[in-house]
Amino acid sequence: MPRHVADDLLEVLVQAGVTRIYGLVGDSLNAFGDAVRRSGGAAKGGIDWVHVHNEEGAAFAASAEAQLTGRLAVCAGSCGPGNTHLIQGVMDAHRSGAPILAVASHIPSRQIGTGYFQETKPEALFAQASYYCETISHPSQVVRLTRSAIQAAIGNRGAGVIVVPGDILTEHSEGAVPASATVTGRPASAPSEQEVAELARRIQAAGKIAIFGGIGCTDARADVLELARRLNAPVGHTLRGKDVLQYDNPFDVGMTGLLGYGACYKSLHDADLVLFLGTDFPYDDFLPVRNNVQVDIDPARLGRRVPLAQGIAADLGLTIRALLPHLEQRRDRSFLDDMLRTHERDVSHSVDTYSTHVSSKKPIHPEHLAAVIDEVADEDAVFTADTGMCCTWTARYITPNGRRRLLGSWVHGSMANALPMAIGAQVCSPGRQVVSLSGDGGLAMLLGELLTAKTHRLPVKVGVFNNSSLGMVRLEMLAAGDPPFETDHDHVDFAAIAAGAGFFTRRVTEPGDVRDAAQAVFGHDGPALLDVVTTPDATEVPSHIPAEDAKGFALSLGKMVLDGGVGEVANIARLNVRNIPRP
Repeated sequence: MPRHVADDLLEVLVQAGVTRIYGLVGDSLNAFGDAVRRSGGAAKGGIDWVHVHNEEGAAFAASAEAQLTGRLAVCAGSCGPGNTHLIQGVMDAHRSGAPILAVASHIPSRQIGTGYFQETKPEALFAQASYYCETISHPSQVVRLTRSAIQAAIGNRGAGVIVVPGDILTEHSEGAVPASATVTGRPASAPSEQEVAELARRIQAAGKIAIFGGIGCTDARADVLELARRLNAPVGHTLRGKDVLQYDNPFDVGMTGLLGYGACYKSLHDADLVLFLGTDFPYDDFLPVRNNVQVDIDPARLGRRVPLAQGIAADLGLTIRALLPHLEQRRDRSFLDDMLRTHERDVSHSVDTYSTHVSSKKPIHPEHLAAVIDEVADEDAVFTADTGMCCTWTARYITPNGRRRLLGSWVHGSMANALPMAIGAQVCSPGRQVVSLSGDGGLAMLLGELLTAKTHRLPVKVGVFNNSSLGMVRLEMLAAGDPPFETDHDHVDFAAIAAGAGFFTRRVTEPGDVRDAAQAVFGHDGPALLDVVTTPDATEVPSHIPAEDAKGFALSLGKMVLDGGVGEVANIARLNVRNIPRP
């Protein structure tokens, strides 16, 4: 059988270590789909095709795989609507720093520019959602352009896109694809000696120092904690940084922002100097506006959230390791100990409120469901969370321990991401428990991905916070002083729907039944869904409430806020307080 350009494209992916592609076959993508079929699958040295039910779900799944493994993941969509579905998940992956390649097939090349059936301008569509997006207009380009897209995705940590007209894929290949190594790392810039010396002087001149870290601390966790120990500095973190910095951290003071809890906000604003490490936290209303230093690998991020006294564009681990020899061990722990006590007091109050009032209250409070899931789930589980109020319950109740992972649309804020991300996580981690923390609004939006999980026999566990409401949107309206409008919808029995799709299911309406149902669902060997009817009135309380938001609550329905707890975070806070050295 003659070799086609589609085979060349597949060979480039195999050489790059790709073993699967998430997507929908069809139309302009069919030649490539047939090349995947003829490859025999990953077990025979080829590539597997993971059939999904929406191209958006394909990109979310690829994003989850890339974030879990750190390696390139691939998704694909056909021309026109296939591309416009795909772009939502590609944008989310790109903003999450997930190295993915999107294969966006296109209409026949001779028809481009004629207003042909399903014609779009893919390069324009994907330009904002990628570091690299080029159209392959000649068969000889497929190898070079695909490799360029792959290296851009891996090196920059984001999306690369190749646009391939369907007729190009069917062209005869010019021959075997020469082997070429794929560079799998990203550049690591070191700070200059002058930058390190200046930072050391600023630290030595400051009395109280706080650290605020994000996902950029992933490869420098030990360095960050050593810096905190050397400076006796409280450490706050973003939601994406929770995975990295909360567990086994004797300096932890929680999060700030809309999902915040504990003493992070106070620590940042009471400090004389704040070190922003590997974070691009967007909610500047919660951040201090003076005496800030930021270290980030990307110079474009420096100073765009807060005014800086100093910015260093360099690898975080290299920077801290260069800095530590310039710093002596601080003896004064008064600021750290004060913040740890404040943190413990704040989270303990919330947990006591939760324990006393929420666990037995009807209708069921989502805090109770989240806390039970945290207890029942495996110690190395992967959690994927929908946006909206699911982010709050994930942030406050799911306990990281160094082995668990938390994935979500933390930057782009997409609805419906949890289930398809769980699919990608389960595909690349077949022996690991994967839990989708789904809102009813998000689950309804990509409901067809339940069929994907069943088709591929993926044992994902789906926990549905079924409050018949778009909870976060409802809260936004309350904060603005407006009564909720079009946020509530019909009650839906998602357990019945999932059962029809072949899932093992449990539906819960009584708080006393939550634990037994969760254990049954999580213990099932196969796809399973826990549908829990929760109250729409459980609302997050940020670590700091801006005056205009407080006024908005008063104008609408008063303070419609039910204090929730923060799960095992309280135990960590109490431990940290117990560890404060006594004079």
